Amino acid sequence: MGKRPRIKLTVTDRRGKMGCHRGHHIGQTFDFDTERGEICPMAMHCAFPYIDILRYGGKIPGQEEGTAEFCCSDADTIMVFKAEIVEDEEANPKL
Repeated sequence: MGKRPRIKLTVTDRRGKMGCHRGHHIGQTFDFDTERGEICPMAMHCAFPYIDILRYGGKIPGQEEGTAEFCCSDADTIMVFKAEIVEDEEANPKL
């Protein structure tokens, strides 16, 4: 098996009456491998199954190939995230 693909997480929406307790906001992006410590633990708990599905060749029914949309488990403020495989060219842009 080859190298695991890189995964980018992006906050795409917020639903609920309160702001994110961790301070996340729409448009914020994270590299899963290098910045996961900056992501709310509740969101990371929800993210892990989707990350594994994407990294090992799976597909989420009803979602675009190479992507997975999910939300954190905080009922006060539901932050919606999009996980996506980062292609090598995107991960290492040519200068």
